[in-house]
Amino acid sequence: MWFNQKKSAEKHNPKKLLDELASNGIELTIEELIRYQSKSSLINLAASKSLHGKMSGNYLARSKGRGMEFDEVRHYQNGDDIRAIDWRVTARTGKTHTKLFREEVERPVLIATDLNASMFFGTRLLFKSVQAAHVASLVAWHAKSRGDRIGGVVFNQHKHNELKPRSRQQGVLHYLHALVKSHAESLMLANEPLNRQQARIAFEQNCARLRQLAKPGSLVYLITDAFNLSDEAVRHLANISRHCELVVCLISDPLEQQLPDSKHKISVAITNGENDDDSDRQQLILGDKVLAEKYHQQAMHLNEIMEQKLTKAGARLLHFCASEALETQLHRGVASWIR
Repeated sequence: MWFNQKKSAEKHNPKKLLDELASNGIELTIEELIRYQSKSSLINLAASKSLHGKMSGNYLARSKGRGMEFDEVRHYQNGDDIRAIDWRVTARTGKTHTKLFREEVERPVLIATDLNASMFFGTRLLFKSVQAAHVASLVAWHAKSRGDRIGGVVFNQHKHNELKPRSRQQGVLHYLHALVKSHAESLMLANEPLNRQQARIAFEQNCARLRQLAKPGSLVYLITDAFNLSDEAVRHLANISRHCELVVCLISDPLEQQLPDSKHKISVAITNGENDDDSDRQQLILGDKVLAEKYHQQAMHLNEIMEQKLTKAGARLLHFCASEALETQLHRGVASWIR
């Protein structure tokens, strides 16, 4: 389900909201990302599915010993800690059994933030790219509070920046500074004509690289509008979800879902953004209810197809709109985040 933020956005003063977010909605600063350090309690990154049994890991150490997570019961052997004897099983079987545990360890959290040209779009509060950065920052700060290592990829259609997982605050700031730098570079390129095919290939390549970086048991976040999603990219994501927990955060803008209301019929020019000339420009009539409904239904159909592909690939989907502050959406309740 995609958020319809029209009424909510109308109730707030955009300038006041931007001041609260320490943002201008278009550019990105390290200050507005550091702000989310105090908001990390809004989410919970505890593993929501168990990969244990398929492989060693899933937030657990390979070695067995005293720890928080019960692993198995086996026959007592010389040298075993007598404090770990399972007296119930021992009494039932008549043979001494002992409990084994796996120690919990830090988990790599990989954040892949999409800064392709389609992300530099917004009609009410923030560019989708800025909202994506806010989501990435919140995930990073919460991972740090759990003691996890943070790394990932920041990419656009021209290049990508890989960041190896690091622990503590150093890992968060390393990622956020790379995010701010890449966002500024991508913003300068956002107005250049977009070659859709090249953008799709670049997106596929970044998904492939993310697949190589994701070690078994990692928590992987892909933050994108899925504009350049292809079957090949889905194949790479499905491969990731086989040995990692994959969460895809889908960033949208209200105009991508529904045309703005208009009491009068107004003709506006639109383009696909792939060419500089006027050859691909078309006219769109605002205020035409039939056209507005057709536009909305087509958008919902495309969203449904995309969601089905990602769900089939094993991803957990979260939806966020760029027209409303992230924490407002979380306070209202994104059930998938709260476990």
